This record gives sequence, C-alpha cells and structure tokens, in this order.
Amino acid sequence: MAKVSVIIPNYNGIEYIDECLLSLRNQSYKDFDIIVVDNKSTDSSADKIESDYPEVKLVRLEDNYGFSRAANEGLIRTKNSEFVILLNADTKAEPDFVKELVNAIEGNEKIFSVASKMIQLDRNDRYDGAGDLYCCLGWAYAIGKDMKIGKYEKECNVFSACAGACIYRRAIFEQIGYFDEYHFMYLEDVDIGYRARIMGYINRYTPKAVVYHAGSGITGSRYNPFKVRIAARNSWYVIYKNMPLLQIIINLPFFIIGFSIKALFFIIKGYGREYLSGMKRGFLLCTEGKKYPYSGRFFFNYVKIQFELWINLVRRAIG
Repeated sequence: MAKVSVIIPNYNGIEYIDECLLSLRNQSYKDFDIIVVDNKSTDSSADKIESDYPEVKLVRLEDNYGFSRAANEGLIRTKNSEFVILLNADTKAEPDFVKELVNAIEGNEKIFSVASKMIQLDRNDRYDGAGDLYCCLGWAYAIGKDMKIGKYEKECNVFSACAGACIYRRAIFEQIGYFDEYHFMYLEDVDIGYRARIMGYINRYTPKAVVYHAGSGITGSRYNPFKVRIAARNSWYVIYKNMPLLQIIINLPFFIIGFSIKALFFIIKGYGREYLSGMKRGFLLCTEGKKYPYSGRFFFNYVKIQFELWINLVRRAIG
C-alpha cells in the first residue's frame, strides 16, 4: 500500500473523469494509489475507468449510497495508508497537488486535514473555496467563494476542509469515526471536521495545493430541489450531533435568525417548499441519527469552538 491513497467517489462523472484521472497521472509526487468508488453510475464512467485506467482500483457499489458511503468504502480499503486524499470526480489537479498536500500535513501530528485551494473550472480567476468556516447562525460556507484570486494565499487554520479536494491523516478516523452516512452528501465534511476539532485536532488550508473544480458538475446546478432539501436537513443534523444541549441553547437565537434568513432566501429563489421540507426532515433525523457523546475532557475545546463560531459570524458579515 502506498503512503497516500486518493479516493474519488463517482456518480455519472463521464464528462469530467478523464480530466481528473489524467491530472493524477501527471503528478510530481508518485507514492500514491487511486481508488474510485462508483455509486452505481448510469452513464459509462465506471466502464471507462475500468478499461482506460488500469492503475485505478475500481469499486462498484450496488446502489447510489451517496458521497459519505463512497468515502467510507474507500477508507475501509486504505487502512495501511498514512494519508488519504478525497477528490471529487469533477476536478482537475495541478501537477504538485498531491505533493503540496503531503508537505502541509505530515510535519504536525495534530493536523487532521488540509484543504486545498479550489479554483472554479470555468472561471480560473475565481476561488471555488479556500477551506470552510462554520458560524453560530448554523451556516457553513466556503472561504473566498466567487472572489477573485489573491486574498487567500497564505496557509492558515480553518474550521474544516472541503472533502472535494483535501487530505486527511488516516489514523485519526479510527479515533473519531468515519463519515456519517446519514448525511448522504453535503456537510459531511463539516461534521467530520467538527468532530476532530472537539478532540483537539486542527484543520488547515494550503494555497500551494491547487485544484480546479466544476462545482455542482455532477448534481447539475448550484441550487436544485435535491441539494436545497438535503443541505437544509443536514444543517440541523450537524448542530444536533456535535453540540451539547447547553451549547444549542446558547446559540438558539442565532439559529432562529440564520435559518429564517435562509428560508426567505430560498423562498425568493423558488425553493421555499424544498427548504422547509428539508428542515422538517432535519428535525426527524435528529431523533434517529447519531449524537456525538459529550466528554468533560474536551470542555475547553468546546469553549474554543464556541468563540470561533461567534468570530466566524463576524468574518462572514464582513466578507
């Protein structure tokens, strides 16, 4: 097993998979292998991978189980790797992408993940994201989204790494658990980054690892009924799962404001019914999902996170 494993969840990625895999063939760093986990694609992308990319290990799932399950299927098969990179199928990596991610993570064992600089595939002068932040409104957001390249060019800590193009320290998954499959997709990376933060690990961002991302290339658009519904559902689940009751109460006024703003936004966009349906499903999911157990050993980590949630609200407001 190589030092690094690249895991690519795929679902109907025929339009992008060639560019993604060819960019990995051209990496300056060579000690890695590639696993593509296919969520029962209905196009020919899985067959193409199998025929054209013999260096890739292809795992075919019997149904579309979503991003979280696909990522976990990859993790199960990479237990001997020191690091794992999660990469969306609709991406193209620059030649030093893998090398720079490894350089950013391997020197500090407290680092759980490192986010890459994601640039929009169709607008190369704009960020797609520079790591993720999470704030007390219950909002997760990509740093620098749609902004011109230039502002976020220094390494720094972030709340969590976007799982569309980042590296993880493999051993820490055995402590905090794998991706929560209740999420299916969306916010699963915020959830796992949150869990790592609770246990005292950090998440970083490096601008030296660059990847170009189509952005909703597989799901079809930035806003669509499915995405709005499941993101609204998962927003509540992240809160329920990771926050102790007292922290939920402290933030409740902010949540009411945050989710009200989102509801109004999606009503104006024409997705009000989908958003409210997702909110309802989120409440139901809280009754059947997994609650991350509170431990007094990590009390000061919870306090640190809470102050960060307030600070990130200010950062969100000023842009």
